[in-house]
Amino acid sequence: MQLEEIKALTNKDMLAVNQVIAQQLESDVSLIQQLGFYIVNSGGKRIRPLITTLAARALNCQNDKHITLAAIIEFIHTATLLHDDVVDESDKRRGRDTANALFGNSASVLVGDFLYTRSFQMMVSLDEMRVMQILSDATNVIAEGEVMQLMNCNEPDTNEKMYMDVIYCKTAKLFEAATRLAAVLGGFDEKVEKALADYGCYLGTAFQLMDDWLDYAGESEQLGKNVGDDLAEGKPTLPLIHAIQNGSDEQAELLKKIISEGNGLPYLQEVLAIIQQTKSLDYTLAQAEKHAKMAVDALQVIADSEHKSALEALAWLAVKRNS
Repeated sequence: MQLEEIKALTNKDMLAVNQVIAQQLESDVSLIQQLGFYIVNSGGKRIRPLITTLAARALNCQNDKHITLAAIIEFIHTATLLHDDVVDESDKRRGRDTANALFGNSASVLVGDFLYTRSFQMMVSLDEMRVMQILSDATNVIAEGEVMQLMNCNEPDTNEKMYMDVIYCKTAKLFEAATRLAAVLGGFDEKVEKALADYGCYLGTAFQLMDDWLDYAGESEQLGKNVGDDLAEGKPTLPLIHAIQNGSDEQAELLKKIISEGNGLPYLQEVLAIIQQTKSLDYTLAQAEKHAKMAVDALQVIADSEHKSALEALAWLAVKRNS
């Protein structure tokens, strides 16, 4: 099943999600609407609300609460993007100017705050304490993950466990919540809830591993950002961590120096050569594929359906993308 088929399968639900997003962006404050619509409609994959709707349909949920839930998940994700781009001083995302580049840092942070608080208003409307508990916990963990990543930035001694902890917190946790909550809303037992949570967690991990792989293996035009952006920001992602651990002493020292000083772009070609020599991209890709398989395996406890097949296909598509 290709992405176009998956999107066609969820088209009705995703149209409803987009309608809720548009409604909930309405504000008497014009800048909130202007900036909010800009970032929400900036060409993102909508992968998180997509898996929310797919999971709900795979479990044959009969109400439409998953539509509101999917919009909440997208709001939380969008708020993190606004804040991330300010912290990273990014000026491009998905090939477009970032909100902070156009509207300024202050506006981006404050509209990000609006999206967080609006998402919590929407949670209350679902009148499900369990939903509020899981999403508030997830949002808190995401914030911790962002701080952990900040601490690891320019830290050459970051190891693989530290890196994976950051991935879980800043990326996989929201995926986990997105699919777990489909089971919660459907009233399913702990076994099914855990299976859906595991699927989301492993998918989110695979997705982030591929993002970090693409930062060294992708093409700038397809990525919508520059190859080597993580290097320029001094972020020790898995390709660099593996290269440090498996390169020569001289190579390791150079990579550590680049991470520490955060001025890696002039050394990009040399760094890419080291990453190739140490097979660090192969290792990163293998880890992404391992987590995609774990995501697919987690779904064995639910009944076969077209929507379950779409979830399985999505896991494999996550590790076969070029942007």
